[in-house]
Amino acid sequence: MISKLGFIFALIIFLFLAVLYALLAGSYDISATTAFNVLMQKFFGVQAEGLSKMNMVIVYDIRLPRIITAILVGFALSVAGVVYQACFKNPLVEPFILGASSGAAFGAAIAIVMANSFFTVSTTAFFFSVMAVFLAYFLARSKEGTPVVGLILSGVIIGSIFSACVSILKYISNDASLREITFWIMGGIYYANWNGLFSFAAIIIFVFIVIFLLSYRLNLLSLGDLDARNLGISPEKNKIFFITLATLLTSLSVSNVGIIAWIGLMMPHAARLIVGADNRYVVICAGLMGAIYLLVCDTLARTISVTEIPVGIITSIAGAPFLLWLLRSKKKDLLR
Repeated sequence: MISKLGFIFALIIFLFLAVLYALLAGSYDISATTAFNVLMQKFFGVQAEGLSKMNMVIVYDIRLPRIITAILVGFALSVAGVVYQACFKNPLVEPFILGASSGAAFGAAIAIVMANSFFTVSTTAFFFSVMAVFLAYFLARSKEGTPVVGLILSGVIIGSIFSACVSILKYISNDASLREITFWIMGGIYYANWNGLFSFAAIIIFVFIVIFLLSYRLNLLSLGDLDARNLGISPEKNKIFFITLATLLTSLSVSNVGIIAWIGLMMPHAARLIVGADNRYVVICAGLMGAIYLLVCDTLARTISVTEIPVGIITSIAGAPFLLWLLRSKKKDLLR
């Protein structure tokens, strides 16, 4: 118990250090004193001498909302990954398995191609992301219930359809729209700002609290449907409930920053290796690890090159070797 709580405390410290570094790192040099004075002035009204307009804009209007967005998205995708892996009882399942990413990409592509439409990119991406998951669910549902294998296959089918639709939109779009669609699909936090950030954070925090309070049910679902039913819960109803919450986290994240892969696959598994299989600890540790990982990757994406690299590329570079290691080390368990 102490070691698990100690690990959580260590993750919080690492997250704080990552936030501090992200505030200071960039092409425009900001000292720790300057960043501290800006935050004190903005949040507590404490006036400090020597603060320029440029310092205020860079720290408060550009870097801080981007940092918060990276933390929220990394946290949300990791928690969603924990839920999906517990419901499907497979460490290779990730938040995009039911077509959420392909649906969001199609919605974003529509908004980009129809630049003068009423709906924004994030709105249409969220709508089609949720639609894709529910289409996969209703396609897999039968009178006997909703089998996990059928649900995964339905997600693959729906994802393929939406991916084909995205390809059609890319084919008929002009050069500017094609470039914007491509960059959106790569994933990036360069559009982060304060608009809607508080509501985004409130929803993610609320959903996480619900998942955490009911995480003991994820432990029961991980045992299998028969054992879960014998222990007094309905496997299908609970799976639908948790998958809905995980889909909400995934859709909100993708609609705001595009498709950032691997986090929801890597972090839950890494957390289980460290703190064990108890999802009451896994959801917290995986969320914090995902927040740190995405924040570090986003800081690298905007600092290692003169031009910013889409953060989805950075996360994938680390994700592919991790998946290869997972396949080799857990081959027997995955083929059961």
